[in-house]
Amino acid sequence: MRHRKTGRKLGRTSSHRQALFRNMASSLLLHERIETTEAKAKELRGFVDRLLTLAKRNDTHARRLVFRDIKSKPLLKKLFGPLAERYGGRAGGFTRAVKVGPRKGDGAAMVMVELVDTDIPVRVKKKEKGAEG
Repeated sequence: MRHRKTGRKLGRTSSHRQALFRNMASSLLLHERIETTEAKAKELRGFVDRLLTLAKRNDTHARRLVFRDIKSKPLLKKLFGPLAERYGGRAGGFTRAVKVGPRKGDGAAMVMVELVDTDIPVRVKKKEKGAEG
């Protein structure tokens, strides 16, 4: 029985998984939009939501808790500055996952994970001339 065992293992050890989510969260907070697999995105949502909720508190203890996961000081300034202000009135749900289709190599379901209320324009991939049909 798997009672109260939450989260996906993603075929990694716990330390590898922790490093994966720290790196993905840093990239998401820096660029405000990343493309990844659906399973990773679903796990990443909770990780990033926790960081943003701590950033909204904006006290010393919250900064230290976030610094455990995000080691980049410029990114911490962005997280506790403009991002905390942007999501100050929002109770949760800071991220959105939009399906973009299967990955070309292995057919894995890919999604675009982005921060809600972002002003980054969406880039549309153009079709190649020989790809019709």
